Amino acid sequence: MLRHSERHRTDRIGWLRAAVLGANDGIVSVASLVVGVAAAHADRSAILLAGVAGTVAGALSMAAGEYVSVSSQSDTERADLAKERTELATQPAAELDELTHIYVERGLEPALARQVAQQLTANDALKAHARDELGIVAEMAARPFQAAFASAAAFASGAVLPIFTAALSSTASVTVVVAVVSLACLALLGALAARAGGASIAIGAGRVAFWGALAMAVTAAVGRLFGTAV
Repeated sequence: MLRHSERHRTDRIGWLRAAVLGANDGIVSVASLVVGVAAAHADRSAILLAGVAGTVAGALSMAAGEYVSVSSQSDTERADLAKERTELATQPAAELDELTHIYVERGLEPALARQVAQQLTANDALKAHARDELGIVAEMAARPFQAAFASAAAFASGAVLPIFTAALSSTASVTVVVAVVSLACLALLGALAARAGGASIAIGAGRVAFWGALAMAVTAAVGRLFGTAV
């Protein structure tokens, strides 16, 4: 029997979400920080120091936050699977009825639903219940370390851009140059993420650029208002 080899985009969700979020946050956070400090008329060393400090703090924060968040999801998945495993061992008939009902609700005739439930239970009962009752599938399973590393690496990769741009720009023009370059890269990042996820490229680029522009505008206003680098 030939196997269907078509691939879908759902297997990218875990790493794509973490990578896009990290890179986007790296560019927006550090570019906004650089723009805000530059708008406060700080010198080049203060601007670059703020950017590097923001990169280190942000990368560690992203890694910790993503790890804790995804670990909580992983803990919940494990607890649900353990409960389901116990129920399968102690109440197999009830679990079979439950699986049959799920397939009936999805449109199968009761007799066919029962047959499908029986065959899937015989093959791998826990896997069937995990997928069809709990919504847990291998492609979308929580992976804390993978998510944490991807977020930290992506944040640092994104943060390098405004720092590098600030280092090459004159002190007088750093605010404008960093903002323009960062917005262009944010739009590109949004477009690539949308492309990888099968969404609208224009919408993906536009929404990322909009929030990046808003963040930089606000921090620039704060920097000009206070006139000191914080």
